[in-house]
Amino acid sequence: MELADEIAKRAYALAFEYESKYGNCPQCIVATIEEIFNLKMDDVFKAGHPLAGGLGLSGYGTCGALSGGAMILGYAYGRERKDFQTRLGTKSYKAAKALYDRFVAEYGSCICRDVQQKIMGTPFNLWDSEDYKRFEAAGGHKDKCPSVVGNVAKWVAEQLIKDPPASATNK
Repeated sequence: MELADEIAKRAYALAFEYESKYGNCPQCIVATIEEIFNLKMDDVFKAGHPLAGGLGLSGYGTCGALSGGAMILGYAYGRERKDFQTRLGTKSYKAAKALYDRFVAEYGSCICRDVQQKIMGTPFNLWDSEDYKRFEAAGGHKDKCPSVVGNVAKWVAEQLIKDPPASATNK
């Protein structure tokens, strides 16, 4: 097996494990990529926390795994503060759009509730304790969301392998 394939498989497995054990899809993406690529992204990890469950567990925003993946791509390719007054940074837009397109092709939508509908047959209100129990019983953190998180981590790892960011290893 090629090294790139091994890394992508490891990203999937580690992200799956993190989501099933700890939850918080965007943080699981960040932790996985951070570990596999030997990066230090404590601030990115922390910033991802409220993005889980479609933003604040609302279900109505972008899937937290996809948001976490976009955060990584921004970290890797995004415009830096010193370039703020320029229009630089289209590389991160292109990488995020490619990730978005792949995600939507797989799950039919980027919205958390729509993804839940696709993978579990119904959306859940994660703020309602009874509905949350139903989410877990449907495999929410057993295999359903972990598989989504695993896929996004794998896709982001593939992107970083294909086009290594020059500055990411120095951060």
